[in-house]
Amino acid sequence: MDNIQTLANKFAIRIRFERIKRRYSQEKLAELAGIGRSTLTQIEAQTSSPTLDVVEKLAKALEYEPFELLIFKNLEI
Repeated sequence: MDNIQTLANKFAIRIRFERIKRRYSQEKLAELAGIGRSTLTQIEAQTSSPTLDVVEKLAKALEYEPFELLIFKNLEI
C-alpha cells in the first residue's frame, strides 16, 4: 500500500482512537451504537468499510455529528 491512506483506513483509525480515548471496549461501543461487535471489529481491523447508516450510529454513540468523524486534521494517533 502506498503512503496515502484511504478514507476507510483513516475512519477505522479514528473510530479506534475515539473508542480508546473513552475507555470503551469494542463490545461497549458496539452496544451503544446498536451494531454488532463483529461489525466494529471488522471496521477497526480495516477488513470492512462501514455503511453510512453505521457511520451515523457510531457518530451518535460517540456524541459527534457523522461528518465530524471524517475530519482527520490534528488527530493524534
